[in-house]
Amino acid sequence: MNAAVIVNMTKEKALVCANKVADILLKNGARVYAVRESAEAFEGLGVSFCVNIRELFSVCDAAVTVGGDGTIIHAAKYAAETNTPLIGVNVGRLGFAADLETDEIEELKRIITGDFMIDRRMLLDVEVQKPEGLQSYLAVNDAVVAHGQFSKIVDFSLMLGNEEIARYRADGILFSTPTGSTAYSLSAGGPIVSPQIDCILMTPVCPHSLFSRSVLFEGSSRLSVAVKIPQGCSCLLTVDGEVNVDIAEGDRVSIKKSQLSLELISLKKRNFYLKLNKKLKEREL
Repeated sequence: MNAAVIVNMTKEKALVCANKVADILLKNGARVYAVRESAEAFEGLGVSFCVNIRELFSVCDAAVTVGGDGTIIHAAKYAAETNTPLIGVNVGRLGFAADLETDEIEELKRIITGDFMIDRRMLLDVEVQKPEGLQSYLAVNDAVVAHGQFSKIVDFSLMLGNEEIARYRADGILFSTPTGSTAYSLSAGGPIVSPQIDCILMTPVCPHSLFSRSVLFEGSSRLSVAVKIPQGCSCLLTVDGEVNVDIAEGDRVSIKKSQLSLELISLKKRNFYLKLNKKLKEREL
């Protein structure tokens, strides 16, 4: 097996853990690959290096991320494109998407023997139609259309198919996968949704109405949003907190379920709601 190890280089604890992860995989017969920029985390080990993360996923059969949920989300887009199963080791504070904690990494040897389950997660295709052409993005957690810094309230028009179904005056409007329901959507007052439910979650961000609430749309829905921006202000699309795109009046942002999906490796049968309660209690500390 060719196994990739992706590490958050900004966390000292992640560097130490990634070294141990690579050592476990190598000792159990796997060939381990990483991106060249993370070489310092694997000194003294027989790890092979790739130029970038895209090349890394082109040669690996499975991938292990060492960091927080952000590390998983960053790697997930490449994993989905190559249909590569992915597992996260949490060295962050919450780690909703991670399957293992640092004291459980010996379990990773089971990946090599195929002793694991696959938890398939839906993703979103996010498209921005501009006069100069179409821009496309893949979202693991969410896509948010919101006013820019120092901007005023924006008027949003929400379409389902070709029909306008709602208008909002708000700071923003957020579209989330079930996986992303425990991320920004949760902070914005949205509901918690089991990752196994096939749906798109829409949540207005700070709406100027007492009656604006989250809505769950079936997974086959095609949603789009247009904006009316006050003069001198700006609007921004943010995808998974990584990609920022300026949105102007006349642009249209479309959201739909992607044909791609994310395969998360699961080594233990865990009750989603029990795990969630534990993580939320940790957040209070």
